[in-house]
Amino acid sequence: METTQNLTGKIALVAGATRGAGRAMAVELGRAGATVYATGRTTRAHTSEIGRTTETIEETAELVDAAGGRGIAVPTDHLEPEQVAALVERIDREQGRLDVLVNDIWGGDVHVEWDKKMWEHDLDKGLRILRLGMETHIVTSHYALPLLIRNPGGLVVEVTDGTEEYNRANYRKPFYYDLAKAAPLRMAHDLAQEVEEYGCTALCLTPGWLRSEFMLDTAFKVTEENWRDGCEQNPHFAISETPTFVGRALVALAADPDVKRWNGASLSSGGLAKEYGFTDVDGSAPDAWRYIAEVEQAGKEADVTGYR
Repeated sequence: METTQNLTGKIALVAGATRGAGRAMAVELGRAGATVYATGRTTRAHTSEIGRTTETIEETAELVDAAGGRGIAVPTDHLEPEQVAALVERIDREQGRLDVLVNDIWGGDVHVEWDKKMWEHDLDKGLRILRLGMETHIVTSHYALPLLIRNPGGLVVEVTDGTEEYNRANYRKPFYYDLAKAAPLRMAHDLAQEVEEYGCTALCLTPGWLRSEFMLDTAFKVTEENWRDGCEQNPHFAISETPTFVGRALVALAADPDVKRWNGASLSSGGLAKEYGFTDVDGSAPDAWRYIAEVEQAGKEADVTGYR
């Protein structure tokens, strides 16, 4: 199916747009002509608990501008209701509408103790993970949805790690991470029931194995230019994708006049590429979740033939 992918005049809020998938989704919305409010905690004057200074929301807004849209950076801690309320009031005051809400807030990786059992994991860190991955989304939707549902056609996108099918069948350990990534799937399911009567759509979207800035420079110590060198550490890294891929998935959804058919659905970048015909920046279309289940977890040798 083809879409016009023209979002000129559309107003979007990408909550959690500092880096990774959130940044790419903001940029691709801008490339399609949208005005994008990009939020996050890391600015040129302040660094969040994640501790990365190389990406800021101001830079994200500039990338949106460079892509052809209009980027507006608004420093926001989505655990602070008054900040989120002020953000939505500003969007209402300046634009009078909201067409796309993307809940991509996260930042919990720094607190995850990956190899510990639930009772061994630091409790404060575990609860912080849940607040960052769940409460932030709830607070944002609470304040933003009254603006979004004013007009039919609004789109709410919950972003997580893993499809409903994959996460249901697999333990995304540890305990707190699993809960944090399961919650957006259920949020999308529930919000779909509540926004449908207003002519709006809610769904959940996941990238595949994301070559985020952290994945490249910290986990694999490579760059986007030589990312395939990471396959020497883990051959299955060959199925990975750029953040732009899920950004293009979002644009395809936002530009689809029949997007309501996805109401309540769990969707992936790779799955949507088959539906809409977009590709990653290298022209491939990696279907990571199918690959992980059918190849990596099945104990087969890494071979992306037929999967990208």
